[in-house]
Amino acid sequence: VDESELLTVPDGWKEPAFTREDNPKGLLEESSFATLFPKYREAYLKECWPLVQKALGEHYVNAALDLIEGSMTVTTTKKTFDPYAIIRARDLIKLLARSVPFEQVFRILQDDVACDIIKIGSLVRKRETFIKRRARLLGPKGSTLKALELLTNCYIMVQGNTVSALGPFSGLKEVRKVVLDTMKNIHPIYNIKTLMIKRELAKDPELRTQSWERFLPKFKRKNLKKRKEPKKKNTKKEYTPFPPPQPESQIDKELASGEYFLKERQKKRKQMEEIKAKQADAIKKRQEERNKAFIPPKEKPVVKTKKASSEKKIDIEAIKEKVKNAKKKKLGALPEEEVKLKMAADEKKKKKK
Repeated sequence: VDESELLTVPDGWKEPAFTREDNPKGLLEESSFATLFPKYREAYLKECWPLVQKALGEHYVNAALDLIEGSMTVTTTKKTFDPYAIIRARDLIKLLARSVPFEQVFRILQDDVACDIIKIGSLVRKRETFIKRRARLLGPKGSTLKALELLTNCYIMVQGNTVSALGPFSGLKEVRKVVLDTMKNIHPIYNIKTLMIKRELAKDPELRTQSWERFLPKFKRKNLKKRKEPKKKNTKKEYTPFPPPQPESQIDKELASGEYFLKERQKKRKQMEEIKAKQADAIKKRQEERNKAFIPPKEKPVVKTKKASSEKKIDIEAIKEKVKNAKKKKLGALPEEEVKLKMAADEKKKKKK
């Protein structure tokens, strides 16, 4: 596609604000929205409600707080000229009910800011798994959530079974994707890495019109844990129409071995012989175990040391002579030959004189 055919938006362009001149006659009908809030949120709403009324009053929208029913209501007035103001007011009271602070909530009244409430409670079956994956979204000391906020320019609030996000449309789209992937057991760090690469690519004007597929990382799933196989495997036997054979009774066994025809004395004698044979085997094994303590251990063979060779004998007499000569010498004294040469040189000098 040619660049000339593409519709491009100039840098720094903003849509003009909606003013009274665009809708001078106002609205025909009165619209209102109401939402409930939890009991623990009551104290905070009491404090910040004057600020809420002031912020909505600038857009000519009335706000009412009912502490008996536990609800917040926003309604349009005759002076309201912006038809979308009531939708923004509805989102404002929804976010306030979901524990988002007013310092962030009042930004929803701007044209380029929107909100998204992602329900995550029904995405995971087990409660324990849901808590773990929700904690993964926050990260250690909220570091993962902070990184996500910086990359998407959105304020994110994780509480209970919902995730509330507030920011530009493009950022909200990325936040929803990351949150849903985290609940599907895809770690948020993978999406954060992709967002960081996209942020750097967006700075390059040449790459704006090109596909970014080649730059983005592709993560593959790895099944690290293999299914454990059971120790006892139940194998199905082949089907046979015939019933299993009848087990042999004690009388059948005695008939087969010939014991049935023996007399009582002979049977008792045979039983006694079997018992004595078992006792003899047990005594023999016990004796062998006792004799093991008297078997001496195997000793290591003695290694003979080699005698010192006669060639490398130390000459003691030569060492004694060296010691004697050293004792005769004084510390710092010259050797005998040098002394003789000095004496001869002195005699020659005297003769010349």
